Amino acid sequence: MSEDEVLLEVRSLKVHFPIEKGSVFRRRVGWVRAVDGVDFRLRKGEALGLVGESGCGKSTTAMAVAQLQGISSGEVLFQGRDMAKLRAPELRKTRMDFQLVFQDPYSSLNPRMRASDIIAEPLNIYARKGIIALRPDEIQAKTLELMERCGLSSSFARRYPHEFSGGQRQRIGIARALALGPKLLIADEPVSALDVSIQSQILNLLKDLQQDFDLSFLFIAHDLGVIEYFCSRIAVMYLGRIVETAPSGELYRSPLHPYTRALLSAVPLPDPVKERSRKRIILKGDVPSPSVERQGCPFMDRCPEAMPRCALKAPKLASEGEGHEVSCFLYPNS
Repeated sequence: MSEDEVLLEVRSLKVHFPIEKGSVFRRRVGWVRAVDGVDFRLRKGEALGLVGESGCGKSTTAMAVAQLQGISSGEVLFQGRDMAKLRAPELRKTRMDFQLVFQDPYSSLNPRMRASDIIAEPLNIYARKGIIALRPDEIQAKTLELMERCGLSSSFARRYPHEFSGGQRQRIGIARALALGPKLLIADEPVSALDVSIQSQILNLLKDLQQDFDLSFLFIAHDLGVIEYFCSRIAVMYLGRIVETAPSGELYRSPLHPYTRALLSAVPLPDPVKERSRKRIILKGDVPSPSVERQGCPFMDRCPEAMPRCALKAPKLASEGEGHEVSCFLYPNS
């Protein structure tokens, strides 16, 4: 991957939250290691899926990338610039190039604002600050254009969020995210709160927008079917770390990490004959607490193929083929 192709690069990202005790004199007694050394690159025009079970650090990673969550260490490079080192005016301008689509299409919208005002809000803010030069009539015209492009009639412009369905509210959120012409959309579980039939409509809309606006996506989900359909490359997270990355087709054909194989074995198959004959991989135990510091591999306690060396140190994420990386001692490069 050439440097010119890279839009977003995350290096050794860590986000740790302090654990405090004491009602009067508060003292720190430990850390919750929500994100514990994440590395990945996102190409221009690519949809990278970040997948893993609940609590593995996906959303925290997204918030840290968007600079909505402070980082403990590491770097987030967007178009080659370290986001953590940007001053407020520079960060405000840079934020035009990346926007978020949130999980809950209702709580992410202001219930006291009309749909058109919600979509126009980022345009109005940046126009008042003199960052963009748009007149009020131009903002209104662009707002209605975005509504139509996202599958909403412009006649709905004066409606409030409670007057829309869940899918329509998510379309409002997507239109708002597109208002400033971003290069990257960070979609945090954008369809998990929607009915299955509506999920497909929203995913198809996002695919069309990706092509029409030359967008890149950091797409976060726990549904492997959604990830397979939408994303061209997938990163699998476990306990705050990425354990495997690969092109979507490659990951589903030949998963390398034991955790990835267990995840994929849980995805139901549409063919009942294949489904009955398939062997499920049942992981023992529960996900360890992220507040416990470990020396070895984070998956060691649940791994069916754990070795003595797994307890000594954590494997590194290393290449095992064209675009395929894995963090496991079963492979020589780790």
